Amino acid sequence: MSEIIDALNQLEKEKGISKDKIMEKIETSLISACEKDFGKDAVIDVSMNRETGDISVFQKKTVVENVFQKKIVVEEVENDSNQISLVQAKAMKDDAAMGDEISIEVKTKEFGRIAAQKARSIIVQAIKEGERDAIYEHFACKEKDIITGVVQRYVGNNISVSLDDRTDALLTENEQVRGERYNRGDRIKLYVVEVKKNQKGGFKILVSRTHKDLVRRLFEKEVSEVADGTVEIKSISREPGSRSKIAVWSNNPNVDPVGACVGLNGTRVNNIVDDLKGEKIDIINWSDDPAVYIENALSPSKVVSVSVDTEENCAEVIVPDYQLSLAIGKEGQNARLAARLTGYKIDIIPENAPESKDEDFELDFDDEYDEEDYDEASYEDEE
Repeated sequence: MSEIIDALNQLEKEKGISKDKIMEKIETSLISACEKDFGKDAVIDVSMNRETGDISVFQKKTVVENVFQKKIVVEEVENDSNQISLVQAKAMKDDAAMGDEISIEVKTKEFGRIAAQKARSIIVQAIKEGERDAIYEHFACKEKDIITGVVQRYVGNNISVSLDDRTDALLTENEQVRGERYNRGDRIKLYVVEVKKNQKGGFKILVSRTHKDLVRRLFEKEVSEVADGTVEIKSISREPGSRSKIAVWSNNPNVDPVGACVGLNGTRVNNIVDDLKGEKIDIINWSDDPAVYIENALSPSKVVSVSVDTEENCAEVIVPDYQLSLAIGKEGQNARLAARLTGYKIDIIPENAPESKDEDFELDFDDEYDEEDYDEASYEDEE
């Protein structure tokens, strides 16, 4: 096995660059190099043996007709780059005929110095592109999933995070959870929102700590029943760094979905809370009955009754007077998260409210939250 094959095998092992792709790039580079010596009209065929690394280069030419003037043969070759006279062709191949294609081997030593330099630079560039493509493919497979990075430094209000020894990502201010601070060397779990290529051939990894699917992926990794599909996460609402609500449902009647997610003595959910730096998580049972679902979503508050208008997508919830503040939550958070979780506009009314239901007792928590604007969402209404 030649030295070049050894080098390509090592490159494939260490950097994940496909040996076949590099060989294809080498073949392309040699064709480009030949154009310097033989002209752009030349038809060049280059093949590299995948086992030995040996390179064969052939220039293809079309046999053209001879022209006779006064019994003297005059070669009718208009373009020497891709044509050959019949006389020359027969000297190489006895049965050559007009219109045939003749392959002429080109020795690599015939390449000029400039052509060789061009080939070398293209090969180097191919290796760089191959390495970049390998890294891109590695992280593209992790899109919509969780990765762990190491905090490097703050860049203004953004955080530079190392994902491996070759790749960094920037956790922008909009994707950071308010109040979370990190030191150099801290390990941090991130949700990969998107991996996209740019016009210059590079790529950018968009990561987030605020995306609600970060919570979903953490449960999938921590709870085996969620990972195997026994327990489904039907919906998530989140106010990053403060509180999340998730609605779960079990495909197996013998498996308690809430219990599976909480874990023995709360170990599973506590591990997720640690990853989220103390963010509280409410886990509730999902139901296809909107009234039951909304009642569960307002947990831990007790509910007297729920009236649902499916056409208007709204619900009126009556709670005991002493449970009113719990149902609403601090600065309206519990009711707001319940509205986002269920997708219903929720009016919370105390049980003994006056029949006129003036504004002091009717509380409207409409969900105007837009998932597409999640990264830009602010919670100034809580301050």
